[in-house]
Amino acid sequence: MDDGVSMAQLVHRLEEVVGELRGIPADVERVDDDALVRQRIAQVVPAAGELRALHPLGEAGKGSEEHRSRRNVLDALERGMTMRTIVHTSVMDDPRKAVRIRQLHAAGDLHRVVDEPIQQLLIFDRAVAFLRMTPFAYAPGTLVIRQQSVLTALIDLFERTWANAREVDEPTYTLSAREREVLALIAQGRSNGAVASALSITEAAVGKHVASVFAKLKLPESPDDNRRVLAVLAYLRGTAR
Repeated sequence: MDDGVSMAQLVHRLEEVVGELRGIPADVERVDDDALVRQRIAQVVPAAGELRALHPLGEAGKGSEEHRSRRNVLDALERGMTMRTIVHTSVMDDPRKAVRIRQLHAAGDLHRVVDEPIQQLLIFDRAVAFLRMTPFAYAPGTLVIRQQSVLTALIDLFERTWANAREVDEPTYTLSAREREVLALIAQGRSNGAVASALSITEAAVGKHVASVFAKLKLPESPDDNRRVLAVLAYLRGTAR
């Protein structure tokens, strides 16, 4: 979501629009009552054929709530709804949530993972969207959007984010802070000597860090592959972090 209008900018502008139109019927409405938001969503779900969703890391729900949510998703999939969900990478750091996400993914609610902050968003078909006004799950204040031009922009943001996200079952590798610094500079096209100069370390030390990165990413020496390029690609995709 680097090109064009970001989701945060769009949310800010929508807040301004809602303020300007207070008291005037409009296709963008602010709802602060969470119970009412859930009621509105429940009214939309039975007739919806497609769901696009963005979920940042939120508070852990109660066991009964998570079970009910999972059951609702499975029921919707059974009746033919198509679902795609983008989650923040921190969600996958919670083993319990990671298992649940992989189960839903296998059931047909396709998931992908991103590293950048995302808003909580549900888009049903091309008819209505529910967008949290802060990037935190379960925060008060939701925009209910039916205006077609805004829906088109949100769908475009979702599709671009989905295209750049990684698969939920794609492995991730944890690097040290120094290894991330070295890889970030290599991603800028710098040689080992230039990396050493930038970090005020020896070129031999850079070589050791690079070798460690290759080992952690399981990139054996091969005449067919450029390991520096493969490591940079892993870094850019967020699978090396």
